[in-house]
Amino acid sequence: MKPARIVSAQAIDDHNLIIKFTNNELKKYDISKLLDNPMFYPLKNPAFFRNFIIDSGGYALVWNEDIDISEYELWQNGITITNEKLISHFGIFHVE
Repeated sequence: MKPARIVSAQAIDDHNLIIKFTNNELKKYDISKLLDNPMFYPLKNPAFFRNFIIDSGGYALVWNEDIDISEYELWQNGITITNEKLISHFGIFHVE
């Protein structure tokens, strides 16, 4: 099964993202494990981390031409959010 594409995303602190997918599921993704890889070092800067866009097809979160995280990675390794309060809180955000 193919992972759903990204509809919207939001940084909720310096290391965590909430991602809404085309199937309306919300997932929380912690980037901490990526920060040991030199390619992802710039994400240690909170201002840089919060400054991403969603790929036009919804296939990735993109920070620059060198740094992106695919929808597959976010889908497979994100934690599904099932708490109704969190879903209602994060269900309306949108990032372009």
